[in-house]
Amino acid sequence: MTAVAPPPDPGPVPRPSVVVGDDGVARCGWAANDAEYRRYHDEEWGRPLRDEQRLFEKLCLEGFQAGLSWITILRRRPAFRAAFAGFDVDAVAAFTEADVERLLNDERIIRHRGKITATIDNARTTQALGESLAELIWSFAPEPRPAPLTDLAEVPAITPESTALSKALRARGYRFVGPTTMYALMQSSGLVNDHVVGCHRAPV
Repeated sequence: MTAVAPPPDPGPVPRPSVVVGDDGVARCGWAANDAEYRRYHDEEWGRPLRDEQRLFEKLCLEGFQAGLSWITILRRRPAFRAAFAGFDVDAVAAFTEADVERLLNDERIIRHRGKITATIDNARTTQALGESLAELIWSFAPEPRPAPLTDLAEVPAITPESTALSKALRARGYRFVGPTTMYALMQSSGLVNDHVVGCHRAPV
């Protein structure tokens, strides 16, 4: 009897670009199955944010996310806020080595020495910036796209603007601000709107 070869591995199943949740709302496919992702998708992702403290928080949290899933950070965000004094720049800039050790022993957050010390250093850099962090970040906002994205596969991981923002921040002394991380910041802070066609938050 001749053996029948198994069918070829089709590879990873593509994620749908838009999913209608059990609440009847159409959302980008990545936000379909988790309540915290849904809230973040609906209330934050792609909405313009210009508040200095919240932008500093997102800058730091995007740095903590490097190598991890964003949902891991979202679920721990209340703990991060408690551990880092609400991401008040002056308060974080005043953290000492004792605070670093405290944070390294705080099981509620991501205990990564490099990311913790980068957050403190970034607060000190922000103090000494001599300009608005929000205005600096927003100065790299790209022109709006002529048409909304139609597929999640079209969403970039890096752009010339995120590369330029990364370079500008690094030149000023910021850490954990690579181009991919900065594009995620642009998405989460509304410098770009990457909701796809069919999602209830897609640009019109």
